[in-house]
Parts: sequence; C-alpha cells; structure tokens
Amino acid sequence: MRMSPVLLPAALGCASLAPAAQAQEGPDFAVAHTMDVVAVAGEGEDKAFWLDNLDLTADAPLTGTTRAHGYVLVNLGGMPNDRAGTLQGVNNIEVASHRVRLFEAWIEQQLDARSTLRAGLYDLNSEFYSNDSAGLLIAPAFGVGSEIAATGPNGPSIFPSTALGVRLDRSFAGGGFARVAVLNASARTFGDPGGVDLDFHNGALVIGEAGAAGKHGKIGVGAWAYTRRQDDLAAVDAAGDPLRRRAHGAYVIAERPFGDPEGQGALSAFVRAGISDGKTTPFRGGWQAGMLVTRLWAGRDDSQFSLGVNQGYVSHGYREVLRGEGVRTAAAESAVELTYSDKLAKWLTLQPDLQLIFDAGGDADARPVLVAGLRSTMEF
Repeated sequence: MRMSPVLLPAALGCASLAPAAQAQEGPDFAVAHTMDVVAVAGEGEDKAFWLDNLDLTADAPLTGTTRAHGYVLVNLGGMPNDRAGTLQGVNNIEVASHRVRLFEAWIEQQLDARSTLRAGLYDLNSEFYSNDSAGLLIAPAFGVGSEIAATGPNGPSIFPSTALGVRLDRSFAGGGFARVAVLNASARTFGDPGGVDLDFHNGALVIGEAGAAGKHGKIGVGAWAYTRRQDDLAAVDAAGDPLRRRAHGAYVIAERPFGDPEGQGALSAFVRAGISDGKTTPFRGGWQAGMLVTRLWAGRDDSQFSLGVNQGYVSHGYREVLRGEGVRTAAAESAVELTYSDKLAKWLTLQPDLQLIFDAGGDADARPVLVAGLRSTMEF
C-alpha cells in the first residue's frame, strides 16, 4: 500500500520528542487500511457506497515513566447513512467530510505504580464506554452510546475529531479501576476547519468511569456532564430563543466470557445501557447487547462471529420536531447486526456484515432498512 508523504511526518510528531537516551528503543509504528463496500436497501432505490479509512499510529517512550502516542486518521468515500436515514448511523468509518486529521496526540506520565496521567488530543471512547466483545461490530452504536455520541456543539471527543483533554487513571488490587477525564466541549483537531480549539469557549465535558475488569469479565459505571448549558431541541422562551439545558447522563457496561477464553468457540457476551437528560440530543437513552465467538472453526484461529442488537430511545423534544414535520414518531430506533471476520493472510482480513434497522430516523412508518457490507482490512 502506498503511503502519502503528507502523513508520515504527522505520525512521527509525538515520537520525535523522545530524547537521545531512549533512541535505541525507537518508536513503534502501525499502519492499518480499511475499505468498506456497503449496499443499502429500503424505501426508494437501492444504492452502493465505498468508504476508506487509513490509520497511522506511533508510540514511543520518552523516559522510563513517560510515553507519547500519535495517531493520524484519513477518511474518504461515501455516506451510506444518508441513504439509510438512521439516527445512530450504520458504519463506524463514515465521516461527513474527507480530511487528513491528527486524531490523537498525547503524552502519558506514570505517577506511581497504579496511576497514570494523559494530556493532549484524546479519544474518550478508547477507554470510556468501551468493551472488547463489542469491538467487531460495525454499527456506530456499539462504539459509544448514541445518547453521548450526539452531544456537544459538534459531538464529543470521539471519531473522527478529538479535543484537548486530561485523563487520570487509577487501578486497584483485584482488577478495580477508576478514571476521569476533562475535555474541551468543542471537538476540533488539526485537519478540521480552524484547527484545535484552544479557548474552551463552549466549556468542557467531564466524564468518569469506575468498575472492575479481569479474566472473569468487566463491569463498569460511568457518568458525564457538560459545564456549559446547551440549546434545548424543542423548548423556547418568551422571545422564541431555545431554552438552555445542562446536558448530562450516565451508563453501565458489562461483559463476561463463558468457557475457556483461549479455546475453540470461545464465547463472550456484553450488555450496555445509557441515559441522558433527553433535552439537548435526539436520544434520551439506549442499550446494546450481543456476543462474540472467537476461533469459530478448528484450524481458523482468527475466525470470529458477532451478533449485536441495539435500541436508541428517541427523546421527547426530538419527537416534537419530527411531528412538526408530519412524521408519525416511534419510541425508538432499533437494529440488529450479524458479522463474521477471518484472516486470509497475515496482513489481510475480510469481514462480511449484515444490518437490519427498524423505525429508522424515529419514523414509525419507515420500512425496515437492510444494510449489507464487506470490510477488508490490511495491517502492516
């Protein structure tokens, strides 16, 4: 695969800070290229889309207790959700604009044996509201809950645009953990119009999560809130201006392996649920559940199968907006996904995927939408 000369210097950005004393260790580079072909069938004409995602990452030690991480992201291709018409999306590499972005650039300092501090451009979904057994699924709702993904002036600090932030993480005996992060409410990075937002004029997003994780699974509870009020979707004051609300929410997440996690047909299951204030976003809450089976076939150690179901509950304010447009609203948008992945070569993985969405866009009269795709991933 050909690498653009624009990307390599950016990927090296964090690694270039390493002092000469650590030069012998060198940075660790990774390149991954993902290409999706997606067909959408529902009301109207069926249509196919091509999407492309390039990840360039670099990790390097700076001192014995400090490390740096850089991540450059390049996205191209179509927007299948324009055709599907869903609120939660159908593809986790779809973007609204084609750009080269510095997705992450942070430095992590180890404070003691159990605590670390990160600062810089940071993807909150890399550690918050995440679980491994949902990682194969392609629908965006299985990445971070829709009730938080739709918040903020232009979305929180997640794919494809992050924000400046600080994250503190603490681990405890027995697998316990607690972490908290404070991030700029305006998610904007190098590559976006205007570049990184440095003035925090829209306030900050504060998020925390605590729980336990280990060989028997993971359970966690999280909460989040914005420091500045945001516009209500529907309610207005006497002057006709939107009322200002404090956006906030909470979530729970759990996963558990069954049987030998290293054996053939190893199964793990997950369930997650979240709620929000329901005033400033299209969602008042939602849930996701599913399972992942690894080493599905004998002799195919990289074969994986996953099933996921989800619902995003439409907020009352957004239903009012839809009713104003003449839409008979549904209480929730629902979806089910089936996907299978296997390596054909050390560097090549193929993944066919099927999704079926009900009440897309919160429209109770919408026909079910079928989304079929094939993902190919090359890693070097």
